Amino acid sequence: MPTASVCIVTYNSAKDIESCLEAVLKQTFPVESIVVIDNASTDGTAERVTRYSKQVQFIANEVNNGFAGGQNQAIRQTRSDYVLVLNPDVTIEPNYLFEIISFMEQDKAVGSATGQLVFSSNKDVMDSAGLGMKRTRNVFDLGAGEPVSNWNSKQAVFGVSGAAAVYRTTMIRDIEFEGEFFDEQFFAYKEDVDVAWRAQTLGWKSYYFPSAKAVHHRGWKKGGRSSIPLFVRQHSYQNRFFTLLKNESIGWHSIVIGPYILATEVIKLGYIVLREPGLLHCWPTILRSFPKMLKKRRWVKTKAKQNKGKSKSI
Repeated sequence: MPTASVCIVTYNSAKDIESCLEAVLKQTFPVESIVVIDNASTDGTAERVTRYSKQVQFIANEVNNGFAGGQNQAIRQTRSDYVLVLNPDVTIEPNYLFEIISFMEQDKAVGSATGQLVFSSNKDVMDSAGLGMKRTRNVFDLGAGEPVSNWNSKQAVFGVSGAAAVYRTTMIRDIEFEGEFFDEQFFAYKEDVDVAWRAQTLGWKSYYFPSAKAVHHRGWKKGGRSSIPLFVRQHSYQNRFFTLLKNESIGWHSIVIGPYILATEVIKLGYIVLREPGLLHCWPTILRSFPKMLKKRRWVKTKAKQNKGKSKSI
């Protein structure tokens, strides 16, 4: 029987973490280990997690290591066949892991899968059915804001949201670069997009599976952009360039796709200059990161060619 672990990264998550852990402990699929990494919370999160010391491996960081760094830290503590990367503001139903892993076991090429995430404020409305990609290369949550009844069928998707993602450990090891599954230069936001794109490039499939259900108690995303902290918007903006630089292929399709991407970025830049000039402060970071991102790009493209050659020889 396959094994599974659950990895959670907390940051001032005191109001959510107990209900999250209680839901994990009620899983019908045996959970080999639960790892919680706390990124220097100041709201009593650590005290709440320590109540579960018999069931949870807890590591308290002295500094905020970001979502990407925290999840990598947690994943390194696991030895299971599957890893559920879970946000502390998500509560999963008892069959969440069972439904998804039973499906993934039928097809070894499926590297990631997610269930049906709904809003806590209205459980008849979808939060996410996985990730989709537009031709502008903007990635979005599939089904967000739509009736749940529209999303009752299993389907292949571009990728899965890091809110409640089940990853096959074989895939994690296959696509990680220098020991990092999530790119730690992303710190937070769009790291799941980068993983999804990298996984697709290297031949892994991703699925949405509606019989696995979860509730997402989103925080700042309920409001407009003004409710999103500046540092989060900065990471989102710069990570958009990182995902493109690392993953976008160059070929004949660039003639079609390129103008859409360029137009999107020009419009976005105009808006930022007029309305959110604080985001421009991340451009030095973007420029300094170019050499590292190009190195990661070369690794992905080289490995993709090698994988393709192996599949042909088989």
